[in-house]
Amino acid sequence: MGMSRACQGCCSVNGCDIRRQQAVEPISCGDPPRVRMEKQISMVRFDQVSKIYERGGDTIIGLDQVSVEVGKGDFCAFIGPSGCGKSTLLNLVGGLDVPTSGDIILGGHSTSRFTSNEWTRIRRETVGIVFQAFHLIPGLTAAENVAFPLLLRGERGVSVQARVEEVLELVSMTARRHHRPSELSGGEQQRVAIARAIVHRPQIILADEPTGNLDSQHGAEIITLLRSLVQRFRQTVLLVTHSTEAAGAADYVWSMKDGRLLTRTQHEPVTVVA
Repeated sequence: MGMSRACQGCCSVNGCDIRRQQAVEPISCGDPPRVRMEKQISMVRFDQVSKIYERGGDTIIGLDQVSVEVGKGDFCAFIGPSGCGKSTLLNLVGGLDVPTSGDIILGGHSTSRFTSNEWTRIRRETVGIVFQAFHLIPGLTAAENVAFPLLLRGERGVSVQARVEEVLELVSMTARRHHRPSELSGGEQQRVAIARAIVHRPQIILADEPTGNLDSQHGAEIITLLRSLVQRFRQTVLLVTHSTEAAGAADYVWSMKDGRLLTRTQHEPVTVVA
């Protein structure tokens, strides 16, 4: 066999389909009008958001006056050491926690007065979440795990089955749809978790260390899959990671420390070869 050549996008070898294209401006006159308009739509915006925890008499600053904006169809990564606030940021976007101060705007709507029921609706309709630990239900098959969010919304019948088959094919897990999580590898479990996160066709995907429990090959495959969702469906992806290789597939990367955003690194546009 010849020597393996590392991919410039995520530093995996051979199996990765990410290829970088020549740099262009984020919004160019050559873009179709719909795409130019979408690039100017803010899907997630933080306005001076802080999150402060009180634990045992100690004050812990999770986020410190963070202002950031992520557009529709953007792949944005947040990178930094443990405790820097990146997972806190994702939890706030998904309504798993609430800010101490500041405002979070999703799709043009302030969330400051959202009730718990409204947040539940947002997670069922607008946001999909991918966790590091997969969080699949052990007693259910891959297909049943993927169907679960649709069942929670009251959907039943042929439409659910069709949607499940669609996303399982998208993540290359059709042949394993009847297997339970214990019968799947880590990479396969994360593919099922991604299918579950996108089965309800969310506009925003939150990926919290999705490669943290995977080896480099399977991790690169998951990042390539997330990249393809941006390219094919114009979904907005917010990725939290320790991995500079994983972050390298994003459109841009925010580095974080001590609850603050430090620097924003813009990458060349990335495409996934079909």
